Amino acid sequence: MPNAYQKMTDAQLDAAIAELERQAADLRALNLKLDMARGKPSPEQTALSKPMLDLLSADSDLSDQGVDADNYGAPDGLPSARALAAELLGVDAANVSVMGSSSLNIMYDCVEHGYVHGIGGERPWCQQGEVKFLCPAPGYDRHFTVTESFGIKNVPVPMREDGPDMDVVREYVEKDATVKGIWCVPKYANPTGITYSDDVVRAFAALKPAAPDFRIFWDNAYVVHTFEGEGDELLNIFDALAEAGAENLVYEFASTAKVTFPSSGMAWVTASPADMAELRRAFAAMRVSPEKISQLAHVRFLKDAAGVAEHMKRHAALVAPRFALVEEKLTAGLGALDCAAWTHPKGGYFVSFEGPEGSAKAVVSLAKELGVTLTPAGAPWPYGNDPRDTNIRIAPTYPTLDELGQALDVFVVAVKLVSARLARSERG
Repeated sequence: MPNAYQKMTDAQLDAAIAELERQAADLRALNLKLDMARGKPSPEQTALSKPMLDLLSADSDLSDQGVDADNYGAPDGLPSARALAAELLGVDAANVSVMGSSSLNIMYDCVEHGYVHGIGGERPWCQQGEVKFLCPAPGYDRHFTVTESFGIKNVPVPMREDGPDMDVVREYVEKDATVKGIWCVPKYANPTGITYSDDVVRAFAALKPAAPDFRIFWDNAYVVHTFEGEGDELLNIFDALAEAGAENLVYEFASTAKVTFPSSGMAWVTASPADMAELRRAFAAMRVSPEKISQLAHVRFLKDAAGVAEHMKRHAALVAPRFALVEEKLTAGLGALDCAAWTHPKGGYFVSFEGPEGSAKAVVSLAKELGVTLTPAGAPWPYGNDPRDTNIRIAPTYPTLDELGQALDVFVVAVKLVSARLARSERG
């Protein structure tokens, strides 16, 4: 369906371009320096967790159910930290290891384990020739970077409104033994903000991989990050596995990165008992003990899932207005032009934006020229290659509301001007 610029007469289109170029010149003259490149919590959000810093002092008892937080030991993390992590994911604490502050680090370690040592008694991936990972796209660029860094071939899989296209996933996983994994952000996916449907989760659990060392990397990063209403419900992948009579198929990850402090939180992995036993053996060679004092502070501050829910309501009060402003600005500026579409998430950290074919790189470049830094076009695709050059990830959480409003004004003008110029070039 033609957009508004494609429907204009030549004279109307030339006038529209001239007016948009004038608006762009006015914005350029403001010398803005605004950043929407990454999905970071705002300073107001991290400030919500500052009271946690007062909970431990030189006089504090640093023991946790008989484990000393200030000494070696407990390689799986403090008992109370494992219990909190397990409660948030709805799994057995016996199958949880809490370590470090970054779940991405644990994901890297799990990929490295498969690549160097092998999974489930199979040969290491590095000895098996070509190895592939499926990458639902648009998706999380840092996931793709991990596997790319090992020379693993990243294969894009289309994303739909209810999750990855499972017909495509099934075709790859069940017929190609070189496919060793798939990256997933199942709740409030990065960047689309969608949550996988029950049917999609059950389809994952029902997979019959051609490779016995295939694993689903289930990055449940936004499990508690709802900012609108009751939010979305995600079917527990391990419940779905139990229904399907399957096991040894999923590594699930999560963290407090955007709950408390991204630099100083706690992160964890859970899997089947057999997979966890194998991961523990692998991790034992590189870790004597996780950093447990931070874990102790977290459990004393957050306490339990109910405490996390209350804390996240305070985050929502800061995040929701930013997403509402995105919706307001995009609707007002672009809604009637039929040249763009975007997602409307109830949680998470991103809005996924689709412009005209061939526009994304030009929009990001023009926005940068006008003072707004966006995530590079193509970043949500393996190797940065968006085949249609349409997708842009919008990350509205870090700027102040005033800054965000300015950045979105710039973004709207950039989208309109690029769309108009494309319409003019089509008439060539």
